[in-house]
Amino acid sequence: MTGSDAAPQIDTSRPHPARVYDWWLGGKDNYPVDEELARRILAADGTAVRGARANRRFMHRAVRAAAEAGIRQFLDIGTGIPTEPNLHQVAQAAAPESRVVYADNDPIVLRHAEALLNSSAEGSTDYIHADVRDPETILRLAGESLDLGQPVSLSLVALTHYLGEAEDDVYGLVRRYVDVLAPGSFLILSQVTQDLSPEGVAKAKELFARSGTPFYPRPLPEFYRFFDGLELLGPGVIPVSGWRPDPEDVAVQSEGIVPVYAGVARKV
Repeated sequence: MTGSDAAPQIDTSRPHPARVYDWWLGGKDNYPVDEELARRILAADGTAVRGARANRRFMHRAVRAAAEAGIRQFLDIGTGIPTEPNLHQVAQAAAPESRVVYADNDPIVLRHAEALLNSSAEGSTDYIHADVRDPETILRLAGESLDLGQPVSLSLVALTHYLGEAEDDVYGLVRRYVDVLAPGSFLILSQVTQDLSPEGVAKAKELFARSGTPFYPRPLPEFYRFFDGLELLGPGVIPVSGWRPDPEDVAVQSEGIVPVYAGVARKV
């Protein structure tokens, strides 16, 4: 499934966050304009690559935790360019019958969507080409594959720092998704913060803005707002590498700060 019948064109004249992130992860699906910005941000903020990789591992751990808690439906918005293991591979490794829907607005992600559709025989995966700011379209199309009357794990990993409060009503937007989900659903979030690396993140914000990409690092109280009315799972809101870390994450923490908060909460 997609959100549009027309094949969107890939704009290589300006960087796109998904492709910048891909470069930090060591991927090949980016363009010189993306690499240029990725390198400039990394030069200004040495935590960028470490943060991208920590975010990815957090997604793996959080999805596994949701599956182990009994969730069998997953909606991942702001999917990014496929990097194995992808979310459906993590979920279906834990519970092969899991159903997964991805959503992203970058045409290059659409072009690689087949890599996201390699489902287990027992489960299913689908892809929606749509923007997070269009919850009606995403939820309508997701409802073709998922039963929204049953619990869903909603992932917004490394996405909300591209959404503003005034411009995008980011808190209201997240709430519109959560309000539709059934009790027992999970919300998985991570978000860049200036709390832990003020100078580096401030420089990254300036470089993103110059490239035409608004960037909104948030302090701890503002990140907590995303979970209003929800029940945080232990260990609560914490720097991303510390959320139920695997041995690899413990080792990586010795490399230095990752200025990213993470949390997982349940709708009660």
